This record gives sequence, structure tokens and C-alpha cells, in this order.
Amino acid sequence: MAGAGNAIRGSRVGAGPMGEAERGEAAPRQAVTYFCSHDHRSVVTFAIEAAVPESWDCPKCGLPASLDSENPPPAPKIEPYKTHLAYVKERRSETEAADILDEAVALLRSRRKAGEIIF
Repeated sequence: MAGAGNAIRGSRVGAGPMGEAERGEAAPRQAVTYFCSHDHRSVVTFAIEAAVPESWDCPKCGLPASLDSENPPPAPKIEPYKTHLAYVKERRSETEAADILDEAVALLRSRRKAGEIIF
């Protein structure tokens, strides 16, 4: 007894000769080289008709890269993480902070004297 045959046994989706004849001609391309401040060189391929961007992120270090090998863009300055208190201190002076604290403490004391339960 012969087993049931499968016409596509041993193949998978996308398998087979897929050459220029079946896909069509590739679009004409140009290779553009970008340079970052860590002396990395990245070659990116674009279509001839495509507008070439002035900057590109370096795939090795993530810094911005430009077309000028002599003057690559500098690394961006990373601001340190600021806490909520740091932002408050930027908006308030020491005397304003002391006044606000005194008001809050006076309010708490007045509530305690009145017998309110504070959570």
C-alpha cells in the first residue's frame, strides 16, 4: 500500500530559486558613509532617487553620525536625572520654602487642637 503523497514535501514557504528573473530588477542604489564622534564608519545603502539624510544614528554606539568625516557631530549632553525636590528647589527660594512649611505646620497644629483625626 502506497502512502499518501504530499506534492510539496521537503519544501517550505519561500523556498526555491528566487532570482532576478522572478523578483524583477533591483532599484539602482547608492552607498552613503556616515561618521560618528567615536570614529565609527557606517555605510548605509539608499535608492538613487531617495533623499539622503544629513545625519544617521550610528548602529554601533547610537550616537548621531554625519556625512562629514572631519567634523562628526558631538555626542549629545545627557542631563542628569532630577528628583521632584530638585524641580521644587528650582521654583522656590529658601525663604518661600520656609514660609510654606510654617503654614503647613501651623495648619496641622490647629487641626490637632480641634481634635480632628489626621491620616
